[in-house]
Amino acid sequence: MIDLCELLFARGLPQGHRLTKLVRHQSNEWDLQNLAAHEQLDTYQSNQGRPVFNCKYLVSFLGEKHSLARLHGVYGVKGVSRDANRPWPSDYLYQHASPGPLWYDLEKLPGFTDLEKRVVIKWGASARAWVQWLNSREVIEILPHGYAREFLGFDEVLLTYHELCEMVTNPASNREWHRALGSVAGVYLITDTHDGRQYVGSAHGVDGILGRWKSYASTGHGGNRLLRDLLLKNPQAAKSFQFSILRALPTSLTKDEILSNETLYKKKLGSRAHGLNAN
Repeated sequence: MIDLCELLFARGLPQGHRLTKLVRHQSNEWDLQNLAAHEQLDTYQSNQGRPVFNCKYLVSFLGEKHSLARLHGVYGVKGVSRDANRPWPSDYLYQHASPGPLWYDLEKLPGFTDLEKRVVIKWGASARAWVQWLNSREVIEILPHGYAREFLGFDEVLLTYHELCEMVTNPASNREWHRALGSVAGVYLITDTHDGRQYVGSAHGVDGILGRWKSYASTGHGGNRLLRDLLLKNPQAAKSFQFSILRALPTSLTKDEILSNETLYKKKLGSRAHGLNAN
């Protein structure tokens, strides 16, 4: 068994009584994966309503299913200021959220970057205790570099744009994704989580859905006119895209049969009238 303390101390985290806290971020109200994709999770965690980061160092995790947690980063706590009137940065996604009065100055420590998004621990039964002093934790696994997430079946596919890019560009670390998505045609959905607008598309060429999604990982818009226009106005817009599969179809179907399924879903979801489909 690999122990979290053993791993962190071997990488240079100072040892000592009540120096370091562990935090597991999870929220039913805010999309923390989306914040992480926009590189704003540090902003989120730096603001607190209570003085919970009364420590020298902070080891931050994102919560996952079954009381698991994946490493987000290791920080030095440089200080804290109290300012109840301080607003969020102008580009922060959740401007309507009321910030707390405490603002922590957190700085990432060197030597841990290559472990981010890879180290998975079992947080335990006390998942509600989201911040705790550093203690022994079993490292369940250290994921390969570039790992996106576990493939749980076509109906469970829900990828952020960042995860899509990780999956596409790191085939060795995401073999099951490449095997599964490359074996089927289908109808897929892109949702702009910023405003809820949707784009329905289909894949019927070489490598099936995987082949089509590679173009989105490369360009952000995949050649679609309204998505391209959106990215021309805001080059960062793709960071808000979420990818899912509406229906997996056999590659033996003709192009016209697949396009017929695509048209049906466009009508069901109203993505022409109220979404990002031009036709």
